[in-house]
Amino acid sequence: MSIESLLKTMSRLQETHEALLGLAQEKTQVLVRNDVDHLNMIVNKESKWIRVIAEANQERIQFIGSYLLSRGYHPNPKITVADLIKIVFKAEDKQALSEAQRQLLATISKLKELNDVNQQLVEQSLSFINYTVDLVLGAPEDDIVYQHPSQQNYGVKRPGLFDTKA
Repeated sequence: MSIESLLKTMSRLQETHEALLGLAQEKTQVLVRNDVDHLNMIVNKESKWIRVIAEANQERIQFIGSYLLSRGYHPNPKITVADLIKIVFKAEDKQALSEAQRQLLATISKLKELNDVNQQLVEQSLSFINYTVDLVLGAPEDDIVYQHPSQQNYGVKRPGLFDTKA
């Protein structure tokens, strides 16, 4: 068995991760603009790409297992491409696998950094929403640590700007 089928799968993984990277960049702009409808559309697209990645990853595991069997090794689903590079004898196959692995890891690293930025944007947006709600409704009165059960008020008191009984 040759390494070509594994390299095709690695190329497919690279393409799908690049597509996710593009969506993550688009998501950053959408989060800044606070465009919730567009954000939902991006999340749906990401879900589809994640399924494609899962399928390609299963193919990668199968190809590595087949290659190991053809070389007389016991297949192990936990063997990575880096482990396989150590086993491959042909220099050009090692070079091709190393390059494919390097490109994929670089793309995954960029994607992780961008997802971290997007996560921070979402957390800041949620903090701002909570702050705004507290301004309008008033902060909940959580000063009381213990209150006798007969004196307990049910619900949360929020002395806000608006009269909610009106």
